[in-house]
Amino acid sequence: MTLEPLILKMISYDHGCPGRIQHFLKVHSFAKTIAVSEHLDEKTLFITETAAIVHDIGIRLCLEKYGDGNGKLQEKEGPALAEQMLSELGFEKDVIERVSFLVGHHHTYTGIDGLDYQILVEADFLVNLFEGNTDTAHIRATYDNIFRTETGKKICREMFGL
Repeated sequence: MTLEPLILKMISYDHGCPGRIQHFLKVHSFAKTIAVSEHLDEKTLFITETAAIVHDIGIRLCLEKYGDGNGKLQEKEGPALAEQMLSELGFEKDVIERVSFLVGHHHTYTGIDGLDYQILVEADFLVNLFEGNTDTAHIRATYDNIFRTETGKKICREMFGL
């Protein structure tokens, strides 16, 4: 199974929101680069890429339902939406379950239980730190407290000049 149909479905889902589309595409690119460089097995790579594509799927519903798209609300509303989309596209049950878990935890930075989770968090931070025009002190603290993979750390150092 290829991921292009999922990418196109997410682009349609986030229609009219180029910032969200750009965001998930960048997170996916960083996640894939880190995952390949860290030598993830084929299935874990697939799960990591899939989760990176749909990680923010809950934002639209959160904004409509709560008027707020914060991370904790995304974690609450996103998993069911991801499960539905992935099911419609014929993803395997075990992939859907893990991706749903990752969507439901991608703003939780304790208890990270696998490289797929760690890489998703790192890739999302790489993009969020840039998109948020984050100051160097906060970037350094995030680097020290969040980043664990050698590839993610290297990208962060080089991207932000640490």
